[in-house]
Amino acid sequence: MATFDLFSKRQRRSRGEAPDVYTYDEIPKPLRIQLVHIFEGILGDKEDYYGRYPDVKAAYQHIVQALCREYGLFTLNGGGRENRSYYKELVDFLMSELDAEKIMDAVELASRVIVVFASKFDYMGRSNASKIAKAAIEELNTRFREHGVGYQINGGEVIRVDSELLHAEVVKPALALLRGKEYAGAQAEFLGAHEHYRHGNAKEALAEALKSLESTMKAICDKRKWAYAANATANPLIEICIQNGLIPLFWAKHFSGLRSTLEGGVPTARNKLGGHGQGTTIVEVPLHIVSYVLHMTAASIVFLVESEKALNS
Repeated sequence: MATFDLFSKRQRRSRGEAPDVYTYDEIPKPLRIQLVHIFEGILGDKEDYYGRYPDVKAAYQHIVQALCREYGLFTLNGGGRENRSYYKELVDFLMSELDAEKIMDAVELASRVIVVFASKFDYMGRSNASKIAKAAIEELNTRFREHGVGYQINGGEVIRVDSELLHAEVVKPALALLRGKEYAGAQAEFLGAHEHYRHGNAKEALAEALKSLESTMKAICDKRKWAYAANATANPLIEICIQNGLIPLFWAKHFSGLRSTLEGGVPTARNKLGGHGQGTTIVEVPLHIVSYVLHMTAASIVFLVESEKALNS
């Protein structure tokens, strides 16, 4: 369903009350209610659940059972398993769960069900199921932005957002470019880095970010049949890409800064902070550094993949 730019929204913006700093550890009640409205609209409501569409019950059952299995529970609400309503369990969970990350777990699973099942032709008898599913994901992202909650849905994954501009101009293009099957490994690692970041696992996020950068370069080398050692790391891979004209020679000066960033930015941040033994002193990696490295990695991936496309074009 479309969102409406209501008078009250416009007034809040004019007074400077619209949220401009994201929060991550609290899901406000109005947003929870909106999540329920969205899921009812796309997956089916209570009447649909008990009505003539078996795919509605299957959709809610998939979400609830996946959460129960992962959390080691029999039911989400502590009730019995006889004559349970998966629809009611999910709604109650969305309205009462205090852990914001668990709410986002449910949102992520629901978004995957939307993408995989509810978008298919004839879900609930809809001929335009794909269009409705796309609109539901767009509304989810809009509602998160409206409430200043720093998460977005991209390809069925929850991504933590620190800057809307950087997310739109850097992270989303990187994910779009990595959708090709030749970049499947790099995409999985890039999403893994964001997943670790979302859960506060800073060192793991840095490690996955570097892996995604290395995998992107290896995929380009494989595609172009450029030889590289099986255990090649970032620096030699960068050198191979430069030697083979991924950065044109007549642009070398313009991209000298980029080369320094690729060679010294992502790898160095990871090597110095995330990739080695920490001895007897626990090394804490600040999340703002992780955010910076993830955005740097995304920008580097966009540049590398677009440059590969431009070779011999």
